[in-house]
Amino acid sequence: MNRPMYWSVRRELWENRSIYLAPLIVVAVVFLGFLFSTITLPHRMRTLSAFDAAKQHDAVTMPYSAIAGVTILTAFIVGVFYCLDALHAERRDRSVLFWKSLPVSDRTTVLAKASIPLVVLPVLSFAIIMTAQMIMLLFSSVVLLMSGVNAATLWARLPLIQMTLALVYSLPAIALWHAPIYGWLLLVSAWARRATFLWAALPWLVIGIFERMAFGASRGESFVKYRLAGWFTQSFDFKGPGSDPSQPLTLLTPGKFLSTPGLWIGLALAAAFIAGAVRLRRDREPI
Repeated sequence: MNRPMYWSVRRELWENRSIYLAPLIVVAVVFLGFLFSTITLPHRMRTLSAFDAAKQHDAVTMPYSAIAGVTILTAFIVGVFYCLDALHAERRDRSVLFWKSLPVSDRTTVLAKASIPLVVLPVLSFAIIMTAQMIMLLFSSVVLLMSGVNAATLWARLPLIQMTLALVYSLPAIALWHAPIYGWLLLVSAWARRATFLWAALPWLVIGIFERMAFGASRGESFVKYRLAGWFTQSFDFKGPGSDPSQPLTLLTPGKFLSTPGLWIGLALAAAFIAGAVRLRRDREPI
């Protein structure tokens, strides 16, 4: 194991507790809402047979999909603000002088910081989502049994294994698709003297306004939207032949995702941005 890399990642987790606290707090709040919703769960399960198969699937899986979606969104937001502050904070508080005195290269340090949104947050999100979903399923089963309702209907209608496999597929896809965003933010964090969020967003805002005023349309705006949400349309297909929302594995399109030029162009940009951040960390002075 690369010990400097390992301890550099551990350092990031020690110094930035929001990496794991923020998703846990958000999931706890959503889970609290789920607990209140279980008051009507027995009634909803009794009336479930009156709906068609699609509505039955939506009714059963909605809380589990919601907690997964909220966790993934929270992890993305945490990753964005972490990257904006990752290299800027150590220059601001001048701790960069101490860290540079250690036998850890700038490349190792920046790669360790990049691994937080690209590796650590997806793994953490998976663990949180799976734990929350299992607790929700067990709690729902207990509530149904205590109310005299057969919990087998819930287990039969919930494609938990397929949802888990879809999650294993989705989290790396999201991380790879968003890699250039994180790389760009790390580059800005290494360069800017202040207001990192403004410097990160300002170029895209200016480009969007200019194109909108000059041409009546904005490719820059479309590019940002594509970079943020394009992973979904490239990784899943809800309208293709054989696609069945009640069977999540039928929606996956890994071949389409891996053959998308936007993925590989984005990864090349991410590598360039991270390389630039390494160079800037080597040359920039404390603020």
